[in-house]
Amino acid sequence: MSNLNDYFYLGKVVKLHGYEGKLSIYLDTDSPGEYADLEVVYLNIQGNPVPFFITEISILNNKATVRFMDINTVDKAEEIVNKEMYLPLSMLPERTGNKFYYHEVPGMIVVDENFGELGQIKSVLEYPNMAVLQVFYKDNEVLIPINDEIIIDVDREKNIMKVSSPEGLLDIYINPS
Repeated sequence: MSNLNDYFYLGKVVKLHGYEGKLSIYLDTDSPGEYADLEVVYLNIQGNPVPFFITEISILNNKATVRFMDINTVDKAEEIVNKEMYLPLSMLPERTGNKFYYHEVPGMIVVDENFGELGQIKSVLEYPNMAVLQVFYKDNEVLIPINDEIIIDVDREKNIMKVSSPEGLLDIYINPS
């Protein structure tokens, strides 16, 4: 069985809905309507994605009421309350332009409009108030904030991300005193 690395977090089973095995779920997404025709979700059962087939789904904002196949009693439904829901990465809506998913960018080359090539993105680090691109320039870690003012262009074909780093940002990392 595969692990959850090939899946993205969709939401969570929150509570029972009625007495016939229906459940209330929370969809952690900007566009919950995109998931109105879901036929299956994968619940995290002991670290593994286990498929649960949907027979009925009704979405209102980020909440939905769902009925899963073979979950038709309160007892069966209670067993999956508080379980996280996932979908395969292949089901993520495609991003275009300068919008991207964090898992897409490691390996891209970062080019600053003033400084030039900085290096490959090693990873995206998520902090409470901001996410940053982690790049290594001549063995020095460079952290570049992810925001619309800094990221100018994402060229998926050439595997290049063009940035305009704020004045002084690169000096902190490249010319430490």
